[in-house]
Parts: sequence; structure tokens; C-alpha cells
Amino acid sequence: MTKFKAKDYLLSIQHLFAMFGATILVPLLTGLNPAVALFTAGFGTLIFHFVTKLKVPVFLGSSFAFLPALIAVVKANGTVDPSRVPYAQGGVMFAGIAYMLFALLTYFLGPDRIKKLFPPVVTGPVIIVIGISLSSTAIKDATGNLDLSNGITGQAGLNIGIAFFTLLVVIGFTMFAKGFFKIIPILFGIAAGYLLCVIFSLLGIYKMDFSPIVHAHWINVPFITKDMNGVSFFSLPKFDLGIILSIAPITMVTFIEHIGDITTNGAVVGKDFLKDPGLHRTLLGDGIATFCAGLLGGPPSTTYAENTGVLASTKNYNPALLRMTAVFAIILGLIGKFGAVLQTIPDPVKGGVEIILFGMIAAIGARTLSDANLDFTHSRNLTIVGLILVFGLGIGGIGGLKVAIGSVSLSISGLFVAVIIGVLANVILPMEESTEKA
Repeated sequence: MTKFKAKDYLLSIQHLFAMFGATILVPLLTGLNPAVALFTAGFGTLIFHFVTKLKVPVFLGSSFAFLPALIAVVKANGTVDPSRVPYAQGGVMFAGIAYMLFALLTYFLGPDRIKKLFPPVVTGPVIIVIGISLSSTAIKDATGNLDLSNGITGQAGLNIGIAFFTLLVVIGFTMFAKGFFKIIPILFGIAAGYLLCVIFSLLGIYKMDFSPIVHAHWINVPFITKDMNGVSFFSLPKFDLGIILSIAPITMVTFIEHIGDITTNGAVVGKDFLKDPGLHRTLLGDGIATFCAGLLGGPPSTTYAENTGVLASTKNYNPALLRMTAVFAIILGLIGKFGAVLQTIPDPVKGGVEIILFGMIAAIGARTLSDANLDFTHSRNLTIVGLILVFGLGIGGIGGLKVAIGSVSLSISGLFVAVIIGVLANVILPMEESTEKA
């Protein structure tokens, strides 16, 4: 059994801060419970470590890749519909199953053969679609979801001001902070924006509802505790084929993200985790963690670069520190008052963070294409990227495709169509001569 010293607990708390902002932001933006997300992130991290033989110093937090699909499910009419959360859970569970299938294929076929299906010419534009398709959500939240068709009202102007204040704080910490503080700009942005709203509320300028905090239990007991609206802390999943098809295929993109994160983590630590414990084990750990997150009501999980950054800065690579961080996350998730505070974060604050975050997601997609040194004088590359962008953004812009099969009606997202068409085009279209030589 690992014995912890005082400095080890401090390092674990540092890892907690590094993952905290991003992990709670995904449920805040999608309408899921951020306290449950903390619990499932900690629980999933412990599962991951067990599956990977306690060798890989990784923390699993909320995945941003699934944002468009989860928002489309839970916020079908622009506002959170609690009755649709269980269906999102079902989709997340099948995303976990997809991870497990990738783990199985990787074990039998090897990672190189699987990676060939998802080269940068496919994953890059898909990531761009994810970021751009969320841009309207960021603007809506920044304005407080007010109708601006007749102009910007005083309240809308105040909301925009709060959003831009939050945005500037995030940019400031991203650009000018040093060391550990540079890793957690989202956390500082949310904290600063929330504090500003509290001050405005005390001055009577802005209205905040603190009743969820007042009525929240101090400790949440799984499947027993309910909030002030009678909603259980944990809810059981439901299944809808259309929703499953809109969520699960996104693992085709996060699969490549997973390989990159595990490779980077191994480079920092000085070990090849793709060989020991093996990529199939890290994928399996991620898959089981995501499956359990869906079962309990959390978002899909992914390996966190933020915590790899802490490993690099502290030079302490002990995986037990990440397991202690997981325990801290579980404890925080069970504190009802703390979870209630997270749920009172105003929309303009979330909007300010979303503006920079969603833009960065799209920019990462562009960087993926740039780093791959793709030659866009080749019609093959132009065709694949063009198809993914048009189908992903075009179908997403009309709210997805409605498909009726007998009595069953399916809603297929633009992102799903983009991934499938991108993979098929990459397999079917012949390589150009100069590309084959390269």
C-alpha cells in the first residue's frame, strides 16, 4: 500500500485543480449534473488505473468532443429538459461500448491498422465541425439566451459585458500566466465571472437564484437524494436508437485523441504505455469508465492533457497521486452544497468561457491538418475535407436528418454523417501517385 506524505496530498490537490474547470464545464454546458460528473470522473479514473495495472499516471475527465451531440439531446428546445437526460446517458453507455470494441480490434489487429482508418485528413475537419457547430450555443449563452431580434436590450448588454469580462480573464491567464496557473485558465475565468455576478446581484444590478444552494443537501446519497425539483442525484439510463447513433460514433474521433494523449503521457514519463500495459488496455479502461459514466449520469470520459502538464511541471510521475485525486473528485461530487453552487453559474459566464473554448476546438482541428503537412493541391485531400465540412455543418445547421424506418423514427446528427462519410471517402478514394510515394 502506498504511503503518502504531506507534499503528495498537495500534489494530488494540484492535479484536482488542473482537471476541475474542464471536467465541470462539459456538464454545465450540456445540462448534465456537474457534481455527478466529478463523481464519475473520479470513479472512472480508478477503473482506468485498475484496468491498466496501476501503471499509467492518467486522470479521466469530461470529453469535449461529445458536446454537440449531448447539447442536441438534452437541450432539444434550447433549454435543459431533465426528461431527456436518461436518453443521453444511454448514448454515452454505447460510446463506452464502442471504446471497448476499439480495444478488442486493437488487441487483434494492432494499433497501426486501426489508425489508418482515421488519418488527420479525416479527424482534422471533424474536429473543426465540432467547434464551429457549437458557436451559436456560445453566443446564445453569452447573451443570456435572450431574443435579440428587436435589438440589444439593457439586460442583454449586461449579459454580454459579463461574458466578455469572463472571456478576457480566460485569455489573460492563457496568454500571460506562468507555470501551474497557465494550466487552469477556465477555472479562473468561471470563478471571476461568478464573483462579478454575485457582486452585481448584491448591488441589485443582476439577478441570481441561490435557492438551489439553500435547498441542497450537505451530502448526496446515490439513488436516494433528490434536489428541490424532485430530480434524483443519479438517474437510470434510457435508450433511443437515434440518440445512440448521434453519440456513439464520436468515439471514432476520440479514439485518435486517446492515442495522442497516451503517447504524450508516456513521453513525459519516459515509458511506452502503448506497449506496456498496451493500447488495448488503456482503451478498455477508457471504455469501461465511459460506460459507467453513462450508467450513473456523467458525460463521456477522456484522458486529460491538463494533468499530463502537471506531471511535466512537477516531475513526479507516481500514478498513486492521480488515484488520490480521483478520491478527492468523488468526495467533492458527493457534497450537495458544492454541486449546487456549480449549478448556479450564470449563462453569460458559461458563454464567455464557451467563446474561447469552442473557437479553440475548431482551431485544434485546423492545427491537426497543418501538423500533418497535407498537400491540398491533391484533389483527394480537398474532396475528403470538403465532404466532411459540408455534410457536418450543413446537416447540423438544419437540425439533423430525420429518418423513418417503419414505426421507428431516427434523428441522425450532422457529425455522425460527417464521420461516416469521411472514413468511407478515405478508404474508397484512391491515393494520388505523389502521395503514395511519400
